[in-house]
Amino acid sequence: MPPAHCLSERRLQTGFTYLGLMILVAVLALATSATLTLGSLVQRREAEQRLLEVGDAYRRAISSYLNSSPAGDRRYPGSLADLLKDPRYPGVRRHLRQLYPDPITGKNDWGLVPAPGGGIMGIHSLSDDHPIKIAGFETANQAFEEKSRYSQWRFVVMPIATGVRTGPGQGANTPLPIANPLVPPQLSGPFPSPNPVVFPAQPGPSR
Repeated sequence: MPPAHCLSERRLQTGFTYLGLMILVAVLALATSATLTLGSLVQRREAEQRLLEVGDAYRRAISSYLNSSPAGDRRYPGSLADLLKDPRYPGVRRHLRQLYPDPITGKNDWGLVPAPGGGIMGIHSLSDDHPIKIAGFETANQAFEEKSRYSQWRFVVMPIATGVRTGPGQGANTPLPIANPLVPPQLSGPFPSPNPVVFPAQPGPSR
């Protein structure tokens, strides 16, 4: 049988080894958690940027719809689907290439801002999560400063005498250019401008 002091040294060494293993496990767990948290933050920031781009695409499409209204029929779209095919024209006239989903929720559902005289004057996310970005917005989105929920980022278009602008506290304070009926405004980012596709009505067969 080994001497008592040898047994004590072995037990002490075993204890140190076990303690070191536990510290290593704890460090690895913290590193993994930090990596996951960092990855989540990066994904959230990317989703926020996409929300700003998608919201701007809808805002400009609504602006294009409003400013390309036929004489005496100046109005907002009755639904988001009207941005894909303007019902006021006989041919297929597009103000938006497609209906983009909400990058925050990943769903096709949007909060709709009703216009005073009917129709839709803007959209917003349905997410009540707290945004990471609360400052440093571009001029068109300065009203988003210090907002505490994504649902408060409202991309709204309101009419003014010389064109269109977004309403106070709704996404911009500067006028947007009047849209040419044939060329909607250009958009930046991964969501390209919906260059209008106008298919004139086909004449009937000659008799």
